[in-house]
Amino acid sequence: MAAQALYRQWRPQTYDEISAQEHVTRTLRNALREGRIAHAYLFAGPRGTGKTSMARILAKAVNCLSQEDERPCNRCAICQAINEGRLLDLIEIDAASNRGIDEVRDLREKVGFVPNEARYKVYILDEAHMLTEPAFNALLKTLEEPPSHVIFVLVTTEAHKIPLTIRSRCQRFDFRRIPQAEIVARLQRIVNEEGLAAEPAALEEIARSATGSLRDAISLLDQLRSYGQEKITLAQVRIVQGSLGSQAVQELVGHLASRDVPAGLAAINRLLAQGVEVRQLLNEVLEYLRQLLLVKVGAGGVSLDLPSETLAAMTLHAADFTREELLRAIRLFNQAAQELKGGTPSQLPLELAFIEAAAREATAQQSTAAQERTREGTNATLPPASEPTQPPSSPAPQTNTGGLSSEPSAALAELQRRWKEVLASVRQHSLKTEAALRSSCQPLAIEKGVLTIAFRHEFHKSMIEDPQHRPAVEQAISAVLGQPHRVRCVLMSDQAATRAKRTTQGSLSPAQTEQAEKGPMSAAAASVTDGQPGQEIQDPVVREAMASYGATVVSVTRR
Repeated sequence: MAAQALYRQWRPQTYDEISAQEHVTRTLRNALREGRIAHAYLFAGPRGTGKTSMARILAKAVNCLSQEDERPCNRCAICQAINEGRLLDLIEIDAASNRGIDEVRDLREKVGFVPNEARYKVYILDEAHMLTEPAFNALLKTLEEPPSHVIFVLVTTEAHKIPLTIRSRCQRFDFRRIPQAEIVARLQRIVNEEGLAAEPAALEEIARSATGSLRDAISLLDQLRSYGQEKITLAQVRIVQGSLGSQAVQELVGHLASRDVPAGLAAINRLLAQGVEVRQLLNEVLEYLRQLLLVKVGAGGVSLDLPSETLAAMTLHAADFTREELLRAIRLFNQAAQELKGGTPSQLPLELAFIEAAAREATAQQSTAAQERTREGTNATLPPASEPTQPPSSPAPQTNTGGLSSEPSAALAELQRRWKEVLASVRQHSLKTEAALRSSCQPLAIEKGVLTIAFRHEFHKSMIEDPQHRPAVEQAISAVLGQPHRVRCVLMSDQAATRAKRTTQGSLSPAQTEQAEKGPMSAAAASVTDGQPGQEIQDPVVREAMASYGATVVSVTRR
C-alpha cells in the first residue's frame, strides 16, 4: 500500500490549524454562531493557502453534532465520516475534469434530494473557473435559489475567470499567501512530530522557495525525507530543488554593482556549469533585484517577509545602486527572461542583459567624470552621450566638438527634436537596439543623406552596424526626416583623437582642416576618381558604398 503524502497527513482539520487566514476563519465562525450561514461561498487565492481545507472544515462545522462553540469537534460521527472521506452528503467535484453542461445538469437533478444523514449537503467545486460558459449558465439558477439544505463552495485560483453573475451570488473570501515565518513554524512542527532532523537554514530555504504555498513546502519536505540522509541540510535542499542559493545571487549582483563584466560573465558560466538552469538563475536574479529596489525606495520592511538582519544586509547592498540603475537592470533581465520563454537555446540573453546593465552604469560614471572635467576647464573629451532633446530657442554657442559645429543644421535640429519618435519606432524592432540608441549615442551631423552617430562604446556601435538592426534604425530616421538617410557609426574616442590631432597641426589650411574632420572616407573621395586627382568620385553606387562602410579608394582603373 502506498504511503500517504505528508501534505495529506497534515491537512488542517480545524479553524485553528489554518495558517494566515484569520480574516476568513473569524467571519465563518461568527456566521455559524449567529446562524447566518450563506448558501454559496467563493474561496479564491493562490495555490496551497488552505482553500479546499477551509471548505471541508466549513462542511464539518455546519453539520457537526457537538455544541456550537466546539464545531467542528472531529469526534462526532459526522466529523469522522468527513475526515475519512465517506460522508455521502459532502460532494467534491473537480471542475477541471467535469466542466461541461451535462455534468452541471446532473448536479441540478440531484440537488433537490435531501441529505442522507447530515443537516446540509455541501457541494465543493474545485478549480471552479474551469467550467465552460454553458455550464456556468446552467449552474446560475440553482446557485441563485438552491434548496435550503444545500451549500455551494466554489474554490478557484483565478477568480477573475468566474463570471460576474456567479460571483455576485456568492460570499467571496480571498486567501492570502502564507508568510515565510509561519511556513517555517509548521515545517518545524512536522519535523518534530515525524521524528525527522533538519537544519533551520534548510527549513528557511524550503519556505522561501514555496513562495507562500504551505502545500508546496510540505511536499518538498516529503521529497527530502526520502533523500536518504539522516538530516535534511541546506545543501540537500538546493540539490533537490536545483536552486543556487542567495549567496551566489548576491555575488553575481555584486559584480553588476562593481561594473565587473568579466567576473560577472565568469560567475554566470560557472553556475550554469554546476547544473543551475538558466531560467532559474534569471528568476532568482530578478527576485533579488526586486528586493533591492523595494529596499531602495523604503518599502522593504513592509513588502518583504525577511529577517531584520537580512534586510540590513540588503540595505547596504542597495546603496551600491541608484534607483534608476535598479529599474533599468530589472527591465533588462526581465526582457531576457521573456526571450528565453520564446525558445532562445542558450544563456546569451542573460549574458547580454548583464553586459548592457553594467555598461549603462559605467556610462553613468564616465558622464559624471566628464562633467567634472568640463567644470574644471578641461576640454579633452566629447560631452557625455545622452538622449537628444529639443534645441533651445536661441542659437547655442560655438564649441569645439571634433570639427563639427554644435549649431545643428535644419535637418539635424528636426531629428533632435523628434528623436523620441525614432526611439519608439526602433523599439518595435528590438528593445536592445532602442536601448543602445537611448543610452550611448549622440547624432553629430547630417551630410548628403548620411547621418553620423557617435557612440561611447564599441559594443553599441557594433550592434547598430549589425545588418540585423541597422535597417530598422535607418528606416526610423528616414521616416522622421521625410527622405531616405543612411547611418554612419563612429566612436566618440576617435572623434576626440581627430580633434586633438587637428589642434597639434594648427598650420593646416582651412580646406585641409575640413578634409581631416570628415575622415579618411571623404579624403579618399575628394582625391581619387577616374584616375584624375583633385576631382571627386561621381559614381553614386561607389559613393554610397563608401559612406555606408567607411571604405577608401586605393586605385581606379578605367576600362
